[in-house]
Amino acid sequence: MSANANLILMALFGILVGIGASFSGLGGGFLMVPLLLFMGYAAQKAVGTSFLAILVISISALLAHNKLANVDYRAGILLGLGGIIGAQIGARLVEHVTTANFKRIFAVILVGLAAYMFFKK
Repeated sequence: MSANANLILMALFGILVGIGASFSGLGGGFLMVPLLLFMGYAAQKAVGTSFLAILVISISALLAHNKLANVDYRAGILLGLGGIIGAQIGARLVEHVTTANFKRIFAVILVGLAAYMFFKK
């Protein structure tokens, strides 16, 4: 795939992820990381790149949801503060996982979440 085609694919996929993330609150990494892996990124670079994209998308979604009064700032800040610690641990952990094993772990997490959501009443 050419560099221009990759850029166009990323921009179009970004639109889809932005819609999905803003609608569901899932962040979009569950979509973006597999795309980047498919495009040949190593697991560590796919995760890091996904976080940058999600940061930009999240700011936009926050602004949109704020206009609709759909933001609990206290809860969001408390969750975010805990997430700062978890993010530092997770970034260091992923450095010790091969891309092949990362794909397996990521798939198990996604299937587990999907099953939980599907069967939860």
